[in-house]
Amino acid sequence: MQDEMLTLPEIAQLLKAAEKTVYTMAQKDELLAFKVRGQWRYKRADRDQWSEKQKVSTRDDKPRGDA
Repeated sequence: MQDEMLTLPEIAQLLKAAEKTVYTMAQKDELLAFKVRGQWRYKRADRDQWSEKQKVSTRDDKPRGDA
């Protein structure tokens, strides 16, 4: 499905994070999301893109050894 929508419990399960954590991330615009009648929705493609960006950021943040 091209624009598959995920609910808060579904995205939390995919991220292996607490629902409250994902909810807070959405409120702070740390994770792309939108509301449908007061309930958060997430596009799977946005989650995938965010996840890839986190991998790059994590690699860039690691200290490099002198060896």
